[in-house]
Amino acid sequence: MKDIVKELWPELKWIADAQLREKTSRVWELALEQSVLSADDLKSIPFTLLCGPDLKVSFMDHKQCVVHLAKESGEKMNSFFKSELPVDMDILISGAILCDVGKLLEYELDENGKAIQGKYGKYIRHPFSGVSMAEQCGLPPEVCHIIATHAGEGNMVKRSTEAYIVHHADFMTFLPFKDRLQVEH
Repeated sequence: MKDIVKELWPELKWIADAQLREKTSRVWELALEQSVLSADDLKSIPFTLLCGPDLKVSFMDHKQCVVHLAKESGEKMNSFFKSELPVDMDILISGAILCDVGKLLEYELDENGKAIQGKYGKYIRHPFSGVSMAEQCGLPPEVCHIIATHAGEGNMVKRSTEAYIVHHADFMTFLPFKDRLQVEH
């Protein structure tokens, strides 16, 4: 399973702290062990069920885009703002990699192999299941906070700088698919 996660997430190498990198990887291993989805499914299922059946952007395409945007945003903020608004890059990258890991428990495949929201997902949204798995694997509260607050649930609390970055990276790569203005020519 470790090799599958490393193949799925080459971005894990961006986490300098070896323990944090290993724990982040372990959460994905746990999610894949508990999920009906395989690593290959993640490369083909749509990243969201909210944009209709014709969405071609896969779960992994979206997730990796979020991680790359978060990393580049954190680097730019550290470059421009320095000690005034420091971004912990290891916490940021771990949180970005893990923010949607709970979707592996939220989704099921129907009889045609199409991703649907399962019974578990109707009751427990992915920020909650993601935090649960992260805590089981010993992730620090700073990373759990990012997982918990990356979606709409986070609008009820104050977010850390790293959580704001992941939240915005996630939504800027979701909302244009869901709510974009489309002008007919």
